[in-house]
Amino acid sequence: MSGYSAFARYYDELTANIDYRKRGEYFHAIIQKFKTTKENILLDLACGTGSISEVMADLGYDVVGVDNSDEMLNIALDKKFVSGRNIQYLCQDMRKLDMFGTIDIAVCALDSVNHLASLDDVRKTFENVAFFSEIGGLFIFDVNTLYKHRNVLANNTFTYETEDVFCVWENTLVPETDEVKMNLEFFEREENGMWSRSSDGFSEKAYSEEEIERLLSETGFEVLAKYGDDTFDPPAPDSQRIVYAARCIRSGQHF
Repeated sequence: MSGYSAFARYYDELTANIDYRKRGEYFHAIIQKFKTTKENILLDLACGTGSISEVMADLGYDVVGVDNSDEMLNIALDKKFVSGRNIQYLCQDMRKLDMFGTIDIAVCALDSVNHLASLDDVRKTFENVAFFSEIGGLFIFDVNTLYKHRNVLANNTFTYETEDVFCVWENTLVPETDEVKMNLEFFEREENGMWSRSSDGFSEKAYSEEEIERLLSETGFEVLAKYGDDTFDPPAPDSQRIVYAARCIRSGQHF
């Protein structure tokens, strides 16, 4: 898992096509469909620059954002300063989550689970969420599918260009593990008209539906629903993203 030292500087600009308000309202709709607890303490796991945290706070949740990147969290704190929203941010590895109390809802968006390098890492993360969840609490997260890794990300190269930044995103697929190694080269226009170059790299690993659902069951969750590509429809064979809604049915403290 990378600290995203370079990527953090350009993350919001390069993901400007994501409608975070719409995505937060989508999670909100899932929460309202399945929520049984009265409290609204929400963990935004792998919160990045805080865009989802801001939306969920605006929707009435008491948000705690957790991310492993100081650089990402610094940007999240800047947004909090501007918005004035009461969001608490913690710099933690989600495999070693350590909350001050229990949570009622956890969300983990934008394929953050795929950044976990192994099934053991996924298990540790699920166990931690269960440990700090109230019984009946919800865990909503998305994952990139095997189809997306094999057919969309694969060995492809993508370019992104804004007014001040040009990015070359090069993928390398490891077929044996369905891991995609990603190398990013950034070219940023300076005030003097010259260009500076920086780079970053990380990887994502795809997990099967069977693996995800088995780990959820083994760590104390029941699957309530799974949706394809940010809809309320079941996943299709060519779905690029699956959204899981799960409920904590036993505390992680019992393991």
